[in-house]
Formats: sequence, C-alpha cells, structure tokens
Amino acid sequence: MKIVGMNHFNILTKNLRGTRRFYSEVLGLREGYRPNFDSLGAWFYVGDEPILHISEQAEIPPTGVIDHMAFSGLGLSRTLEDLKMRRIKYELFHQVGSNIWQVFFYDPNGAKIEIDFSPGEPAPAGWVAD
Repeated sequence: MKIVGMNHFNILTKNLRGTRRFYSEVLGLREGYRPNFDSLGAWFYVGDEPILHISEQAEIPPTGVIDHMAFSGLGLSRTLEDLKMRRIKYELFHQVGSNIWQVFFYDPNGAKIEIDFSPGEPAPAGWVAD
C-alpha cells in the first residue's frame, strides 16, 4: 500500500445551505463539480482539487460530523491483498462517472478511511461490477 497524499475530508451537516455559505464566505473555498450521488451535498475546491466534501444528513451520528478522511493511493490490487492479509474488512467501489476506485475501511478507533485510486488502475482479480 502506498499513500501519495491527502485527498479530502467529508463532513456531515443537517444545514447544507448554511454550511455551503460558511465554507465559501468564511474560508473562501470555491464550490465546484460533484458527481450525481443519491444524497445532497457539495464539493469545495482549492485550485483543481476537491478537498472538502459535504454530505447532508437528517441526523448526525454520535461519532460526529467528520464522516471520513480520504487519501490518494497507488497499487489498488496490492492494497486489497494487504488488507486481506491483515484481516481488515473493506468495501470497494468503482465511482460512477469518474471511474475512481474507492476502498473504505476503519482504523482501530473506528475512524472511517477512504483510499482513492486512479481510474487507470486495473480492476482487481475477480471484480464484478454491480
């Protein structure tokens, strides 16, 4: 597994409008393209990078408003093999539209981690699209 950088944080909000206003007006982040997900939300950019994702939720879980932290990685198949070897359960997604590979799992404290891999990474052995 090779992490090559921080990708984004995803926060949860009950107040999407107010949260959008805060991050654009107070922090000066620019709202930009967000894939067409089932839930409402927004992505905020610095330059060309969407560094902050916001997801609207009816209820905020007891774990708080930080839903997950995402890193950029290299070596999708090797990463999956490593997680299996360590007996770390994960979920793998191939994001519609961008074709980015996403691997989600939890650290020992229950923090959700996402590692994003380039669409150019080959599909892992046995991958079957939904």
